[in-house]
Amino acid sequence: QERLVESGGGLVQPGGSLRLSCAASGFALDSYAIGWFRQAPGKEREGVSCSSSSPGVTYYADDVKGRFTISRDNAKNMVTLQMNSLKPEDTAVYYCATNCPGILSGWRPEYDYYGQGTQVTVSS
Repeated sequence: QERLVESGGGLVQPGGSLRLSCAASGFALDSYAIGWFRQAPGKEREGVSCSSSSPGVTYYADDVKGRFTISRDNAKNMVTLQMNSLKPEDTAVYYCATNCPGILSGWRPEYDYYGQGTQVTVSS
């Protein structure tokens, strides 16, 4: 069965760092764009970052550029999101999904693989 499972969320102080991981099973990530989106309470979902299926091609939302770094390891069938200089406004549930909804595609859970999400809370 095809699955994406996120891990690495938690509570961190402003200015701190977290590293999120997304592990794929049941399918090979290397033929997909894979990315992260987030949803904060009362707000719309927004694409955060994306790793294209083309090597080295990445995308970032303007408000995370220079702070977040996405990387993928096709051999391990995983993608990670390194988040530095975190701000309270980064607080949200973070999801990984194929085809980068919110960046490269629309919201299509019936066609793409979505993880279950991991909570990130930035607070002092």
